[in-house]
Amino acid sequence: MAMTITPLEITCRELAEGYVDNEEEGVRGYGGKLDIRPPYQREFIYGEKERDAVITTVYSGYPLNVMYWADRGDGTYEIIDGQQRTISICQYITGVFPYFFKFFENITDPEERKKVLDYKLTVYVCSGTDTEKLKWFETINIAGKELTKQELRNAVYYGSFVTDAKRYFSKNNCAAYKIGGKYLVSGSPIRQDYLETALKWICQKEGYKDIRIYMNKHQKDTDALELYNYYHQIIMWVMSKFDVAKRTKYLKGADWGMLYERFHNDKSLNKTEIEKEFAVLLKDSEVENKKGIPYYILLRDERYLGLRTFGDDVRERVYDKQDGICPICHEHFDINEMEADHIIPWSKGGKTEEDNCQMLCMKCNRTKSDK
Repeated sequence: MAMTITPLEITCRELAEGYVDNEEEGVRGYGGKLDIRPPYQREFIYGEKERDAVITTVYSGYPLNVMYWADRGDGTYEIIDGQQRTISICQYITGVFPYFFKFFENITDPEERKKVLDYKLTVYVCSGTDTEKLKWFETINIAGKELTKQELRNAVYYGSFVTDAKRYFSKNNCAAYKIGGKYLVSGSPIRQDYLETALKWICQKEGYKDIRIYMNKHQKDTDALELYNYYHQIIMWVMSKFDVAKRTKYLKGADWGMLYERFHNDKSLNKTEIEKEFAVLLKDSEVENKKGIPYYILLRDERYLGLRTFGDDVRERVYDKQDGICPICHEHFDINEMEADHIIPWSKGGKTEEDNCQMLCMKCNRTKSDK
């Protein structure tokens, strides 16, 4: 049977009836018949300003955007779009937060209360297969807050694995944030950045090119302990090798999954020696990409450091001094056929100064670099 869409008009009073938000029952409203936070939905992300704007709209009698529910076929519903607005309304009516310093339960004017409780909301209820509903979910404008790629993956592969993974990675002050968020992992847990990071890391270990492969394989796992344990191992290894509290600015957001897989068995890495080199590199004016320092320390690839390059004015003066002759092959080239090269390389103390510059033809420069 093709998907059907049916309009439904309800009041804020009906929406907030039986509202609960806890670990056991999840987030429910509409007399317990509405699942406000299905497995694929995001955590609550509205700030105070956005939340208050919803309540202002209700008090003003202005229309809120249409909300969308999916009919589960058993007399219950789940929110497809409108979670943030729904939670804002339910939390205000049930006394979770005040509006203009006044809690709803303390409003004594019956007309003021009636204005909120009798405010009418327009809902479109869709009935169809899971695939049809999820496809619709992806294409709806989510109240000005676009879903992240990981939120969409959670929608497609929702199940026991995603539910448990969100417990570790997707709550404010969750376990993943407590051990790695302050120093090493970028982004926000509730926007799924931590979960996405952990999945990327374990996919590198397993050789998967796409996060979706891992999520599909583990979709029906009863827990996400394997994923969290691997994430934990990586964070603990980084902390054992780097002064994370001191160097957070340069360590946060690095591809620690890749670096862990390559170097966690290297017994020669010493935290004290690494910190000494880190401090030297931070003071080196030749190093322009300071966030590349941890990569360089482990991989020994100077490209990560973004070393200073010679300016066009220096290149032109050196080219003129050489009369366009490459000092290695002794042939003449146009300036756009030559590259500026450090006579004494950075690794041996050479600086990006005119006296340490030579213009080499591209072939000679590549050959020299390969040695």
